Amino acid sequence: MAFPTSQTRASTPTPSGTTTGEPTDSNSSDGHHTGQNPQEFDGIHVVDWDGPDDPESPKNWSYSKKWAVTSVVSAYTFMSPLSSSMMAPASERISELYGVTNTSVIALFTSIYVLGYAFGPLALSPISELYGRARVLQAGNFWYLAWNLACAFARSPAELLIFRFLSGFGGSGTLSIGGGVIGDVWRPNEIGKAIAVYSLAPLLGPVLGPICGAWIAEKGDWRWVFWAPTITSVAVQAIGLFLLTETYPPVLLERKARVIRASMNPEKGQPCEVRTIFDGPNREWKNIVKKALVRPFMLFTCEPIIQLLGAYMALVYGTLYIFLTTLTSIFERVYQQPVGIAGLHYIALGLGLSGMSQVNARLLDVIYKRLSERNGGVGKPEFRLPPMIPGTFLLPIGLLLTGWTARASVHWIVPDIGIAIIGAGMVLNLQSIQIYIIDAFTLHAASALAAGSFLRSIAAFCFPLFAPSMYQALGYGKGGTILACAAIVVGIPAPFLFWRYGERIRNASRYAKKA
Repeated sequence: MAFPTSQTRASTPTPSGTTTGEPTDSNSSDGHHTGQNPQEFDGIHVVDWDGPDDPESPKNWSYSKKWAVTSVVSAYTFMSPLSSSMMAPASERISELYGVTNTSVIALFTSIYVLGYAFGPLALSPISELYGRARVLQAGNFWYLAWNLACAFARSPAELLIFRFLSGFGGSGTLSIGGGVIGDVWRPNEIGKAIAVYSLAPLLGPVLGPICGAWIAEKGDWRWVFWAPTITSVAVQAIGLFLLTETYPPVLLERKARVIRASMNPEKGQPCEVRTIFDGPNREWKNIVKKALVRPFMLFTCEPIIQLLGAYMALVYGTLYIFLTTLTSIFERVYQQPVGIAGLHYIALGLGLSGMSQVNARLLDVIYKRLSERNGGVGKPEFRLPPMIPGTFLLPIGLLLTGWTARASVHWIVPDIGIAIIGAGMVLNLQSIQIYIIDAFTLHAASALAAGSFLRSIAAFCFPLFAPSMYQALGYGKGGTILACAAIVVGIPAPFLFWRYGERIRNASRYAKKA
């Protein structure tokens, strides 16, 4: 039979009889299949990659193409969190314009953006597993920049809050779908450096945003905290239209299947049904959509891995946004610095994040490779956890140092050192957790990351609302001690528990076991 060069293989029905985006045989580990010899089964041809070295498979792309895709996704992931915190230093000026005096409402102007991060991925991530990563990333980024621009023209506090939420909803897709893209194109022994770049972007964005926002608040029109990121996002969006290509294996193989269907001639006795390796025999659209949209909620409610790691990520991310919304006030009130100078202390957080990220980028793959060799050449997601151990200790150390040294009698460099240590601990934890989830849920990494990010986004929304009152009532020392104790209780046992019981939990998991 004269088919294009795509390999075909026998169809194996899925248990549910639906098109799930999951492989229909046992040869898949990450959406990259072995590509057996062509087979025909009951007149059905199932499309797979042309062997393990098929150049069309994202994992076989050239390094230049992989890094181009990674760079664009990282740029998307940088811009959205940049907007989440850029208005924080200008929030008091904005509140004066609208006549708002309640400190929780003023903090809400900043944090409601992150509430969109909680709900956006639950819809956008499964849609990306239906239509492909690239389309949804670009559509979400366009939605984000449109509503972010609208914030500059808000006429009331209510309008500003609504526009901020909608902007965050669209911008949230990059945080989960981007992780899926990284998992699509990089092999487990290569992913460390890529995830170090990608995961640094959503941490540096919120750090650099307030630095720019502080000087805008002091010297210029506050509306530039919305105009500036919108202009930059338009440029990033334009670049992404050319460099961001589709990476999701089920979508790429479906495109190959379409070519085969178009080339078939039923009059010559060629079969009329062509499926991809990810298709089940019952491909009704309602089943596909239902299963994809429900998947993040199933992961969140039924997967202990997501629940436990999500709880710790919530603490880490909530702590990050406490600092993003209150850091300038520490140096304005305690050290009597103007808002622009106070904003420069975000550099300490950025140094901790970026410096430790570069160290971790070199360690992740080395540790994974060595532990895999000791395990007979077989890698496990748990081999991503060792860098998390120092991170769980650095975070409470930094919180205690910053809280108890933030007073006028101590030079400002000392709390800055504490802030840098906090950044270092955060990046070690978040990178290890993120890559662990990607390795454990490979094909459904976007949905898994969306489920895991739900709790952390809720925490990032809620923590800044009570932080001003907590620091005002307890002071920075006792307030920092409360956060440090929570980090010790929740964080320090986590890597040890997952190292010991992680594989057992994964084997009992429906989605992780398939991955």
